[in-house]
Amino acid sequence: MSDDEPPIYSIGAVERMIGIPAATMRNWEQRYGLITPERSPGGHRLYTERQVEQLRFLKRELARGLPPSAAHRLLADAAPSEPVLRSGDADSHGPLILLAERDPFAAEFAALFLATEGYEVVVAFDAPGAERAALERRPDLAIVEITISGRGARDLCTLLKAHGVPACLAVSGLQAQAEALASGADAFLEKPLEPLRFVATVKDLLGRGAVPQSAETRHA
Repeated sequence: MSDDEPPIYSIGAVERMIGIPAATMRNWEQRYGLITPERSPGGHRLYTERQVEQLRFLKRELARGLPPSAAHRLLADAAPSEPVLRSGDADSHGPLILLAERDPFAAEFAALFLATEGYEVVVAFDAPGAERAALERRPDLAIVEITISGRGARDLCTLLKAHGVPACLAVSGLQAQAEALASGADAFLEKPLEPLRFVATVKDLLGRGAVPQSAETRHA
């Protein structure tokens, strides 16, 4: 992973993905200064994928019995270019992803990569349609183009999460990270989507966050 990767995960998303309390991450940031997220214009802490992997490394070392100070020293001793190994992903069981996208071509592009990874995808082309799909299909993750049209579009991530969607990834061709986070998104990617980063972000938000619902529960 390059050193100039963009920060995309909010502290709330990281807390859910990894299971480290936000307060603990803030305490580590102040005490050790090793994993220092960027701040959005609105003051939100934003983590890169590498920083998420570093936090997973710390959690694994703590589980082995190391105190936080020793775990941080071990992480600091690693070469800057050395990748932090991520835990093996759980086998996919076809989680359902709601793709709320105003552009049919962009929707087709994103759905192709998601289907290749074994995910089931339901597409909505406006905010009301996305809200209906969330209520009817109960997706495990929503991917929202924040410029999607329709009533409620501005706060669509918040609305979808209120309807039980566990996590929301906002995407846009605009530099709208702060707006996305303020609207309830857990992470933000700027278009055009880079396929590997896109899929990795989806896997993080799904695999380390919401537990995929069974087909029986989803369609009940």
